[in-house]
Amino acid sequence: MNRRRMQIGAMAYNERLKATNESYQRVGQTISDNQLEQLNSQLETFRANLENFARQHRKDIQKDPVFRMHFQKMCANIGVDPLASSKGFWGELLGVGDFYYELGIQIIDVCLSTRALNGGLMELSEVKRRVERMRGIRDNKAPSSTSSNTHSNNFSNKWTSISNKDTSMEVTEDDVLRAIKTLAPLGSGFQVLQIGDKKMVSSVPRELNRDQSAILALVRDTNGHVNPRLIYERLGWESGRIDTALDTLLEDGLMWIDKQAEPYEYWVPGFFDPEDDDIYAAAASS
Repeated sequence: MNRRRMQIGAMAYNERLKATNESYQRVGQTISDNQLEQLNSQLETFRANLENFARQHRKDIQKDPVFRMHFQKMCANIGVDPLASSKGFWGELLGVGDFYYELGIQIIDVCLSTRALNGGLMELSEVKRRVERMRGIRDNKAPSSTSSNTHSNNFSNKWTSISNKDTSMEVTEDDVLRAIKTLAPLGSGFQVLQIGDKKMVSSVPRELNRDQSAILALVRDTNGHVNPRLIYERLGWESGRIDTALDTLLEDGLMWIDKQAEPYEYWVPGFFDPEDDDIYAAAASS
């Protein structure tokens, strides 16, 4: 009899526990639904305010690069992408979609016209500076025109009508980064690499592997060049691994080899001083 009472009591307890859990779940779901509804309402309100803000400050967003960068960050926080379509609401309102697509074309021009000199690897700051020169924003530090080749002139002339649409919009490194993202669908290999403390723009179709990236980072810390012995001392690699990585970098044009040095020295032209006109002029004429 006692065992039966215990079983009945246990069953009753389980039923009460189940009912309590279901009650908690209903309350929790109600709270979650209310919170989600409030959040959606807040986001819609913020989105509407953001649109009004964009209308009021349209010229500032177009002309002031710092203001534009902060506006882009605000948009990202609520999932709004002004670059998603140049024909959408944001593209029509601000015109930034066309701006970044045109900037992307100019970045392609810069990277292709200098690939013979740097192998398709260039500091982000140098890409920005060369793009500014194309847009008529010149500075005293820009490399001389001797570094441009025939392909560059032809390509630049082809896109003159595009680049001249609105050269009054100044460019920041953040703008260059966003424009490079718009090139991703092209599958052309344009990407930004972090090498040491520098951001480098790569236009090489083949992605760098870990060994190649490690060697480039080492070059960055050793005045622009390395040799197999230094790689062995710093990274502890066997000769076969070193040779494979160096050969691939040479094939891709990311490295030059100095066979007059002993041992051979491997240089990365993408790390050359962009203000050294002699290097670029010599490379262009070789």
